[in-house]
Amino acid sequence: MLADVCSLLACPQCGDELDLLGRALVCARGHSFDIARQGYVTLLTGAATKFSGDSPEMIAAREEFLGAGRFDPLMAAVADAVVQTADGGDAPRILEIGAGTGHYLARVLDALPTAQGIGLDVSKPAARRLARAHPRVAAVVADVWRQLPVRDHVLTHVLSIFAPRNAAEIDRVLAEQGTLVVLTPTDRHLHELVDLLGMVRVDDRKVERLGETVAGRFERTGRIPVEVRMPLSHHDVRNLVGMGPSARHLPAGRLDDTVAELPEPFSVTASVVISTYRRASTSP
Repeated sequence: MLADVCSLLACPQCGDELDLLGRALVCARGHSFDIARQGYVTLLTGAATKFSGDSPEMIAAREEFLGAGRFDPLMAAVADAVVQTADGGDAPRILEIGAGTGHYLARVLDALPTAQGIGLDVSKPAARRLARAHPRVAAVVADVWRQLPVRDHVLTHVLSIFAPRNAAEIDRVLAEQGTLVVLTPTDRHLHELVDLLGMVRVDDRKVERLGETVAGRFERTGRIPVEVRMPLSHHDVRNLVGMGPSARHLPAGRLDDTVAELPEPFSVTASVVISTYRRASTSP
């Protein structure tokens, strides 16, 4: 929870370390950030972020879909990638950016009993869910495209799961031997639904572009492809579509009508690549 990770967090106004005082995080200069009754803290300052984040409906759909275990093989592979790169000495200190409902971070923490986790998302509905995702998750509202409210070089791992990556900031907050773990969809991900429903299409160079965005700061140390076929009910399909960016572009009536005509169960492919990176200066 927040009390356990205060030493890792930084004031978004001045960069000083934060301390927990009552129901607020406070820095030495007196900047104060109230903790919401749901357990998360907002560390956003200045002009409003241009990103709205996931809506309550998207979070609810993701909660139900992931809670039903549909992406369990993906979560297991992410957790294994973190375990394989964890140092046997210090307790892991893990940040997930764009953490959403916190399912992936919670799976990682289950696999590492001494680890502490920070789930960061720009969406307050996501933060409310993050705050109860796991006893060792601290939920923070922040914008990944601004300076992360985390101190320099204090994290052992940063996770980016279907999320944007600010390579410069990730480089700043990772320790010298820290690891970046990225899950990226391939062009086969959910391909059975993409054309059928007009969903947002994955760039067929997405994995290649990932390498370009971290070039010069990180070097890849591992690459694990994961592809599974999922037999989904109509309800599963609606949740799967509703939890992602396509939810903003598809009229609900069209989705319901199209899904009603699908066979049940309907087989859908989950296809991703999990890449691990070390900072270039310390890569073997």
